[in-house]
Amino acid sequence: MQSLLSLMLVIGAIFLLAWILRRVQNLRPKGTGALRVHSGLSVGNRERVLWIEAGGQHLLIGVAPGRINTLHVFDSAPESADIAPASGPAAPNFGELLKKALGREAQ
Repeated sequence: MQSLLSLMLVIGAIFLLAWILRRVQNLRPKGTGALRVHSGLSVGNRERVLWIEAGGQHLLIGVAPGRINTLHVFDSAPESADIAPASGPAAPNFGELLKKALGREAQ
């Protein structure tokens, strides 16, 4: 009985710490730093192309394991129509689909 009670206490502590961690992570300000990721696209299993803003300058970069390359530096902020996807809306990510499947509203 004592070992069962100890096990329940440990499991309860794990859930409590997970809940606290989730609340603390939501308190961080988003997008207030000098670096901001506007959009990204996977071009391989571990390769991505990102449109970022760093220090007021817009960059298109390629990211792969162990490498980051600047692909293009924009003279001015690109218009969203210039970089919109050519085919339909973007697919929702797995987290959004899971929340919908569980009946929760996407945040």
